[in-house]
Amino acid sequence: MALSDAELAASLAEHAGRILLAVRDSGLIAAKALGKAGDQTANQFLIHAIREQRPDDGLLSEESQCDGSRLVKSRVWIIDPVDGTREYGEERTDWAVHVALAVDGKPEIGAVALPGLGEVLRTDQPRMLPAAGTPLRMVVSRTRPAAEAVTVAEKLGAQLVPMGSAGAKAMAVIRGDADIYLHSGGQYEWDSCAPAAVALAHGLHVSRIDGSALVYNQQDVYMPDLLICRKEHAQPVLDLVTELAA
Repeated sequence: MALSDAELAASLAEHAGRILLAVRDSGLIAAKALGKAGDQTANQFLIHAIREQRPDDGLLSEESQCDGSRLVKSRVWIIDPVDGTREYGEERTDWAVHVALAVDGKPEIGAVALPGLGEVLRTDQPRMLPAAGTPLRMVVSRTRPAAEAVTVAEKLGAQLVPMGSAGAKAMAVIRGDADIYLHSGGQYEWDSCAPAAVALAHGLHVSRIDGSALVYNQQDVYMPDLLICRKEHAQPVLDLVTELAA
């Protein structure tokens, strides 16, 4: 029986995660080269599987050269084989595998695997969101937190939660480890498409930091900013961002 798009996304993310753990646990690759080896190995699996299973769809991967053919497609798979390469190489748990399907530019279907935690969060199996934290918690980059996020957190009285990959940060809101993910330091489509799809399926607010929708499968795949949070926190955060920009 053929897999649905959501089942395929989840299966691909889970299996890519297992491959990455096997590569890392083999002990055959030096730590310095581990990230590149993991990226390349997982990417080859994902692109071959997607082309086999969905040959008519477009494909965009962080680790593959884009030939532009995706731009005329309505359905485009957008993948990040290892989101958080540094964390993966350091044997941390805050890294992820992103597999998403954008339809007419919208993040419709996706899965985010957190192999270090043994979890796959997916659009077709939304969970009940845990209660919000008191005080609020905002996930930020553990190496270069965006100035806007730090300032907004201070104004909200929110605690900063340093974390690695974008996928891990977004999923932290769903898992109850954080309440707000505000990013303004620049990303690319593969960094946020799967997390955005999964967050939307869980009823979270997902937008640019000016409140506009995220649009995927663009010629320029750079995405400047992102807000993922519980809906009740969205307007206060957007208002503070606007105030800071004034």
